[in-house]
Amino acid sequence: MGENPAKNHYAQLNQGEENEMEIFGYKTQGCRKALCITGYILSCGALLLLFYWKPEWDVWANCIRCSLDEADVFLLRTTDEFQIYSRKTVTWISVSALIKNRSDYPATLEEDSIFSKAIMKPSLQVKSIQVQKIRYIWNIYAKQFQKVGALEDHHTCSAIHDKFGSGLTCNEQNVRRVICGPNTIDVPVIPIWKLLIKEVLNPFYVFQLFSVCLWFAEDYVEYATAIIIMSLLSISLTVYDLRQQSVKLHRLVESHNNIMVTVCRNKEGFQELESHHLVPGDMLVLKEGKTLLPCDAILISGQCVVNESMLTGESIPVTKTRLPQADNFKPWIMHCAEDYKKHVLFCGTEVIQTKADDRGEVKAVVLRTGFNTAKGDLVRSILYPKPMNFKLYRDALRFLMCLIAFAAIGMIYAVCVFALNGVNPKKVAKKALDVITIAVPPALPAALTTGIIYTQRRLKKKGIFCISPQRINMCGQLNLICFDKTGTLTEDGLDLWGLLPSEKNCFQDVHSFPTDDSLPWGPVFRAMVVCHSLIVWEGKIQGDPLDVKMFEATNWVIDGSSGHQTEGQRSTHATVIKPGPKARSAPVEGVTILHQFPFSSALQRMSVIAQEIGGEQQVFTKGAPEIVAMLCRRETVPLNFESKLLLYTAQGFRVIGLACKSLQPGKQSADLTREEVESDLTFLGLLIMENRLKSETKPVLEELSAAHIRSVMVTGDNIQTAITVAKNAGMIPSTDRVILVEANKIPGSFSASITWKPLEENKAEDYGSLEGERRIRLALGSGQYHFAMTGESYQIVAQHFRHLLPKLLLSGTVFARMSPGQKSSLVEEFQKL
Repeated sequence: MGENPAKNHYAQLNQGEENEMEIFGYKTQGCRKALCITGYILSCGALLLLFYWKPEWDVWANCIRCSLDEADVFLLRTTDEFQIYSRKTVTWISVSALIKNRSDYPATLEEDSIFSKAIMKPSLQVKSIQVQKIRYIWNIYAKQFQKVGALEDHHTCSAIHDKFGSGLTCNEQNVRRVICGPNTIDVPVIPIWKLLIKEVLNPFYVFQLFSVCLWFAEDYVEYATAIIIMSLLSISLTVYDLRQQSVKLHRLVESHNNIMVTVCRNKEGFQELESHHLVPGDMLVLKEGKTLLPCDAILISGQCVVNESMLTGESIPVTKTRLPQADNFKPWIMHCAEDYKKHVLFCGTEVIQTKADDRGEVKAVVLRTGFNTAKGDLVRSILYPKPMNFKLYRDALRFLMCLIAFAAIGMIYAVCVFALNGVNPKKVAKKALDVITIAVPPALPAALTTGIIYTQRRLKKKGIFCISPQRINMCGQLNLICFDKTGTLTEDGLDLWGLLPSEKNCFQDVHSFPTDDSLPWGPVFRAMVVCHSLIVWEGKIQGDPLDVKMFEATNWVIDGSSGHQTEGQRSTHATVIKPGPKARSAPVEGVTILHQFPFSSALQRMSVIAQEIGGEQQVFTKGAPEIVAMLCRRETVPLNFESKLLLYTAQGFRVIGLACKSLQPGKQSADLTREEVESDLTFLGLLIMENRLKSETKPVLEELSAAHIRSVMVTGDNIQTAITVAKNAGMIPSTDRVILVEANKIPGSFSASITWKPLEENKAEDYGSLEGERRIRLALGSGQYHFAMTGESYQIVAQHFRHLLPKLLLSGTVFARMSPGQKSSLVEEFQKL
């Protein structure tokens, strides 16, 4: 959070984040509060109701503005276009009961941490507020609020290993627990009476109550009774629905709040405790067998295989590797930005396998607790959905304002007419107020609520669930949908079509599957045997479908009893792979995978260090062919590499590049960096996979097209493969043409160039030329062209040709080799349009 020193009554929470807020300091004033209480009584609670609807007015009326340091009430305002206000009262946290001797603490706690500052404060009390389940602590030295419940971001990789590698002491743990709060994702079941009051106090229902009272006074009994019945039904359905959601969410998270875990205590050894006692910085020891993670943690020793289906929806086991111990000056998050997720174990996911290294234990430092975790963030997004900027609601509100304006004119006219005719003042008041209830329909909220509940029930029957019912209306406004390719438009599984081996920088004959005989023993075969992240789980080989198909083609098996492998003077837990009953005879008993560098979407590759039993250590790399070729020695890559790659990708095949190299004797695999391992490789060949379309893909895309909803493909696969699949799926009609947009940075300068090439032609044209720009305008106007680009080109266009991006996106259909960050950026750009 940052602060403007000129305005010490104002600062920002979560600066730069999605939930950024402005915070203002206020102090309660006795005389103002007394005046407000008098106002509540005299207005029969109407003023209190107004303050309930407008918390900022409540704060302005009851308090005076002051510095954040002196404030006991805070007014928060979101920085988005909605500018929603909320009121927060200070809570004091006392640490005095934990501190017996202050001199014991400075030596063990970090000097700049909020925990040591809390201990050294004279009052031993800390000021805190809670915003959307996240706790913030006031740092009197930095004069700002700090989020607690997460490990400080400024630590380097080596600092995390050194400071937290041996665990916290009991004293440190106690102080952190009091300040951070318990490690629980607590979603209380909201009582029915609270839900009822909240629903009834909605401005629409208050207006409805006023209208009904007026109608009864004018003897409109039947109409008033009908409105009451409709409103009661609407309120009952809404309260019932909210209650059910509250109960379901509570049950969903409750069971994971108390799990027994083992932590390492500095100078005190291992200790068993309940997971709600965990704090950021605790050292968690992961034992063999399945473990449900009660927090986010950074793996600092060993290796884990986790099931992240709770977060991602994909039940493919994911391999996690330890945080490197490299001595660097960057914060660990920046240093490991590309592989951040490969080192972090997320709350709510399940550890299904652990592999210890030479340190003997699989250990992880607690990174985040409670609602700060990945699972907590998911629950918070359900509890506090992001407001919608929905045109229908804005227009409805404007329409309502117009009705109120007309009603006000009508009311003034009615008063004048009745008064001039000498009508009873009581009757004049009734008739004047009646004009408002006629102009503004009181049954509107009940009708809208009933409609939304009805649509929700219809969707539920089709297996579609919605946590924010208001978004149902938004679904009718969709005009573009972005699809991933693999597993979405195409089948989850891949079929192994063929292998194109390479020897002495020349491609050999294609080995087809499954018609040809088994592959002969050699470097390509060894790469297929070991270059994967597969595990044996519940008696079955589990992992990425591509890896499974590739490995099954070798007829080798993973030894389920894989144990410790001696490496130099150290002992490591390794995976042993041996020939299966159907495998062709091989000159080795088996191969051991010593170390893995898991697949990274940013790097578009994975690597392993393997060793034949009794043989030398070798590196095997698998990934995007163009990336793998760049990492290989030029003399080992066939001259016709690009034409062969184009031949297969243009047919819609998924193509994987394979490479290897031998390691120098005496080097320990655990000490090697990824850069050292993935360099000077020998190109081995191309693995060709067939990825068939799902049977429902074409009908669904045709249905969307008939509804005038445009379909776009955003994938991490090769661009030629993506274009072919888009054509086969009907996303690009056979009569339309595809223009490939390529953007490149000019070496030695900060500028870039952009070219476009119709795929049916072999020439490329410079976008800078007037003729090229004219033809692209014609392409955009005709609607018979589709732009396709890679993630790298998209990044350059977004950076250097910002004015062209909207034009390209309006006719862009295929976006390939996109990283996760580029995918989310693209969706945001589409939303802007």
